[in-house]
Amino acid sequence: MNRIIGTYETDGHVTEYSVIGDGIPVMVMHGGHSNCYEEFGYQHLLDHGFKIITPSRAGYGLSTAASFHDAITRYVKLLDHLGLDRVHLVGISAGGTSAIKLAALFPERINTLTLQSAVTGKWLTAEHTEYKTAQVIFRSPIERLTWRLLAAFGNASPRLSFKPMFSSLSTLSYDQAKHLIWEEDMEDVRKMNNRQRSGKGFLLDLKNSALLQKEDLARVQCPTLIQAGINDRSVSNAHAYFAKLHISSASLKLYNTWGHLIWLGEGSEQVGKDVIAFLEAHQESGRQF
Repeated sequence: MNRIIGTYETDGHVTEYSVIGDGIPVMVMHGGHSNCYEEFGYQHLLDHGFKIITPSRAGYGLSTAASFHDAITRYVKLLDHLGLDRVHLVGISAGGTSAIKLAALFPERINTLTLQSAVTGKWLTAEHTEYKTAQVIFRSPIERLTWRLLAAFGNASPRLSFKPMFSSLSTLSYDQAKHLIWEEDMEDVRKMNNRQRSGKGFLLDLKNSALLQKEDLARVQCPTLIQAGINDRSVSNAHAYFAKLHISSASLKLYNTWGHLIWLGEGSEQVGKDVIAFLEAHQESGRQF
């Protein structure tokens, strides 16, 4: 991918971002442990003539912000900086909270909202084992070592390292999911582990998910597509149903993919087709550049 990396600074805070492709703009709010170098789901958009703008969300990469609300306003300032009046918006996993808040607070800037395996409200909290573990292994500076070890393990043995990663992403056993897993999925997960970093962002994600209220979802008025995998362990399907219940303009599509990463394996083709069909159905409102 021919990716252009830039930074935009206002009021002492930096927003790092990437731009890929040409055409109708799509802004992506990446998931947890990610940044402006995200790749999942991108190729399908590029192949169909969309331009992808991805800010590193606050706490990830070089991006900073004073608060969750301040981060949202900085994404709008980034659109101003890039000369973009309106965009299609995609919220991935933990980036769902930022996408929903952006669509709710600045409806005049958003053509459509797509939520993919997205957090849509209170997520992991102090009583969850995953929350307690995250406070240890994804806290700076330990998170740097965590991802170095995961990357090294994956680079040494992509197949062997895939199984423990798989168990954190899917409610299925590995044997149950074998028919849904493609050989290239292991390489994609290996590459993912090499670009992942938590920075301060993931712990902020855990905190910010509790700040999103059902009233925020109710304020989203743009056409909305919710996509979720039925075997997702990382973000339960309850988040997809919660969004469908409270966003009046939303449609919900569920997929029998192997887990949280709905862009990989059997069923992922339909995920991509549905996104393109949804965006193209509302394409005229975004044709401005």
